[in-house]
Amino acid sequence: MIIDCHGHFTTVPASFRNWRASQVEFANDPANAPALSGAFVSDDEIREGVGNGQLKLQQERGSDLTLFSPIAGLMSHHLGNERTSLEWATISNDLVRRVCDLYPDNFVPVGMLPQSPLAPPKNSVPELRRIVNELGFVGVNLNPDPSGGHWTGLPMTDKSWYPVYEALCDLDVPAMIHVAASCNVCHHGTGAHYLNADTSVFMQLLQGDVFKDFPSLRLVIPHGGGAVPYHWGRYRGMSLEIANRPLEGLLDNIFFDTCVYHQPGVELLTKVVPVKNVLFGSEMIGAVRGRDPLNGQYFDDTKRYLDGCTALTDADRHAIFEGNARRVYPRLDALLKSRAQQTEAA
Repeated sequence: MIIDCHGHFTTVPASFRNWRASQVEFANDPANAPALSGAFVSDDEIREGVGNGQLKLQQERGSDLTLFSPIAGLMSHHLGNERTSLEWATISNDLVRRVCDLYPDNFVPVGMLPQSPLAPPKNSVPELRRIVNELGFVGVNLNPDPSGGHWTGLPMTDKSWYPVYEALCDLDVPAMIHVAASCNVCHHGTGAHYLNADTSVFMQLLQGDVFKDFPSLRLVIPHGGGAVPYHWGRYRGMSLEIANRPLEGLLDNIFFDTCVYHQPGVELLTKVVPVKNVLFGSEMIGAVRGRDPLNGQYFDDTKRYLDGCTALTDADRHAIFEGNARRVYPRLDALLKSRAQQTEAA
């Protein structure tokens, strides 16, 4: 089985985006805010967006299952207020659950949290528990910068984040570190802000002791880890000098996906980072949607790059495509085992 750990519902209908824009516009005027029912997306609209989008490409490119979450850019925790963030997270998570109910063999749900720049991280814990305990989500996206590119909050090593980590460990689900849209004109969203965040959070974790306090916490850093694998020596040296420990000590808790959109980058990632810490991901229909004019292939067809890594063994490929995801996402593993048992019983 080929499991894509990084998918978003980027093909939502325009009406859903319009509802969100209206919600934000009237965030401080609840009396004139749009009704929650206005955000409803029909089954036919889901089939139009996903069926002709992510599902179609999943089948064409040869993957089997995608961990599917709300569109990252639209999380936009910096917009509105804590009330609107909770409404938006609830609506978005419920919609992802419906996608997975329509296509249970192809998508498994991962959620977003109702974070807000003015709210302590602990306020997001009830929604985290709801989506895991009540809706069967296997993971969650965690935004390290709800301010949208201004980084006004505290680093992820600060103890204000600890209630979230406690809940993640209690529920036995990982978090993917994933920012949302950038409101800072200096930082392009997907080209700079995303990669800045991936790199910045890794450095924060290197400087702190989060994993001493939460040894079972698992964090996935997407987009190939930002700059991390490509400056591995820099971080190894800093880990020894700043934290007096080998960098490899973080690798029981930190994992990287393969959302790197060229062959040399994926080859370097899989040579530098231990195979056990690499999960297949594509983020397809996301940051880069077009074709490479040099070969006519889609940039975000990351399976093709892994297929081209001649240094990988069959065991390596199995780990990256399936085994690591099932280990990092134990609720996914339990779900797949349950389905297999039901199939055998039938």
